[in-house]
Amino acid sequence: MKFAGVLLVGAQGSNKRYNHSDKRYNHMFVFGDSYADTGNLDKGLASSWREPYGTTFPRKPSGRFSDGRVLTDFIGNYTKFLRIKSPIAYAQMKLGVKKLRHGMNFAFGGSGVFDTLGDFLPNMTTQIDYFEKLINDSVYTTLDLHSSVVLVALAGNDYGAFLANGGTNQSIILYISFLLKNIICCINSQGLRSFIPLVINQLSTNLKRIQKMGATKVIVTALEPLGCLPRTTESSSFKKCNATQNLDVNFHNLLLRQTVAKLNNETNNPTFFILDLYKSFTTVLQRKNNHKGKLKFETPLKPCCMGISNEFSCGSADENGTKLYKLCSNPKSAFFWDSSHPTQAGWKAVYTIVKSSLAQLF
Repeated sequence: MKFAGVLLVGAQGSNKRYNHSDKRYNHMFVFGDSYADTGNLDKGLASSWREPYGTTFPRKPSGRFSDGRVLTDFIGNYTKFLRIKSPIAYAQMKLGVKKLRHGMNFAFGGSGVFDTLGDFLPNMTTQIDYFEKLINDSVYTTLDLHSSVVLVALAGNDYGAFLANGGTNQSIILYISFLLKNIICCINSQGLRSFIPLVINQLSTNLKRIQKMGATKVIVTALEPLGCLPRTTESSSFKKCNATQNLDVNFHNLLLRQTVAKLNNETNNPTFFILDLYKSFTTVLQRKNNHKGKLKFETPLKPCCMGISNEFSCGSADENGTKLYKLCSNPKSAFFWDSSHPTQAGWKAVYTIVKSSLAQLF
């Protein structure tokens, strides 16, 4: 089934409509990277814990790679279909048992399905290991997963690490600046087309494992248009997306759709659904406003926060605390917050497009 801004892939060849409106979802579990991370990275390393991140929400840095809320928050907090508060970050689980009742977020900014910083940063397999241990320790149960929504977000860090490593799939420790800037860059076709299927295959393995653990509703993000991220469009003064990079993204998304269709065909009821960030991003960027015309992004490819030069990025400061970044006057007027991530207003515009399709799931 195809809807505006979102592709929901169910069992192929079936016209049966599944109505989950009467089902109560008690938890939300999240795996992935910075598009979903709500505070798992170490405060001493990640720019997401520095000003001006979090200036819109919660008025201070919270570990989110945005000025405010991110995808996880909108899917959980901002939908009448789930009525689940944004789950606590895994790194903050000691805050109390009450915080655990909404689920848990295992996403780490900069991570992928493979190692992007060696074993320094938990890849998706390790994130699932963390969850499995909590089940083994009876913090959560298999029954909890049956009444839960799982979000799996993958924004392209595997490809950035692959190219930064010279086009090989070896686990190496890259420069710490990779984590600090959360690099998603420089996608090109040379050698990448042979690597993309490996990423999809590993993602498939992770999805099967989550399903085997008891998950019945898993939302998987399609890759956003990497060629439209400010890190790429800066070379055109933020005026033009890189079509070649987006062709590679489309190949990734094609394989993802095929994989999800295959997984769903192996079960009686569809478990996996694709949240089409590619289409929703491009829809917003091309219209320069949301479909209701309330959020205008006059220069949609230009980030609100960026370094004063190529040597610096959003959140950079010298040893005296002097800011080495520049900030737009109003984050609500910008789709992108920094070189790779949307603002809260940007995520809201994306969510506005996909929420009607999410209603079909719940």
